[in-house]
Amino acid sequence: MAENWRSLRVEGITLRHKDWGEADRLLSIFTRELGKVQAIAKGVRKPRSRKAGHLEPFMRASMLLARGRSFFILTQAEAIDAHIPLREDLTLLGRASYLAELLDRFTFEEEANPALYRLMQHSLTRLERGDHPAAVLHFFEMRLLDQVGYRPQLQRCGLCGQEIRPQNQFFSAAHGSALCPACGEKEPQARPVSLQALKYLRHFQRSTYAEARRARFAPATLAEVEALMYYYLTYLLESSLHSPAFIQRIRQHKSRR
Repeated sequence: MAENWRSLRVEGITLRHKDWGEADRLLSIFTRELGKVQAIAKGVRKPRSRKAGHLEPFMRASMLLARGRSFFILTQAEAIDAHIPLREDLTLLGRASYLAELLDRFTFEEEANPALYRLMQHSLTRLERGDHPAAVLHFFEMRLLDQVGYRPQLQRCGLCGQEIRPQNQFFSAAHGSALCPACGEKEPQARPVSLQALKYLRHFQRSTYAEARRARFAPATLAEVEALMYYYLTYLLESSLHSPAFIQRIRQHKSRR
């Protein structure tokens, strides 16, 4: 940032952390004022640390940051929304981790984006209150893609430009677009997409969350959309995501009960 400041009060959501040195932690925090930052919380792993209970993953907190040589130094923290249920239930933990991983992987440090901050804040609250997970996660995905410049084209074929008709189509991650059957057949990396899945994606792309959450689609459509979004997101990131595998393991464990 251009501003010359030594310390700044921010509001932030902890995305992840790892142990650092003997008693510190390195935190990845998405803040309302600065965007994503890396900050050292000194002494936070000591038994008597007052900051420790305010910096768990997904917590929204008021924080005081000071500039350090390589990282910010977090000197104060006070929780605003603890989101405790998101860490106590494995299924919720997996879904919240997915949101945090996407936000972390698709953003750069110190690029403020208040819209993305609000999206993350509201999405964690929606998960915690028990909204349908598909609505929360897919709405988050579509809005995140909008904000970072990868909004998929779902109205016209990304190759020939013709309007997409109400029939089964294809989707190409490389083109970031639906493809008509004629063009899709020629693209070896394109994936078939059903009419119902395409309707679902269009609905989430154009709707407010209140409108999107009222949508009702068959489980097979939801599974198709989930696989399609993973295909597109991992293509953009050029690597796999970790949290979906964790979510899948939880599903398998529950199905064997």
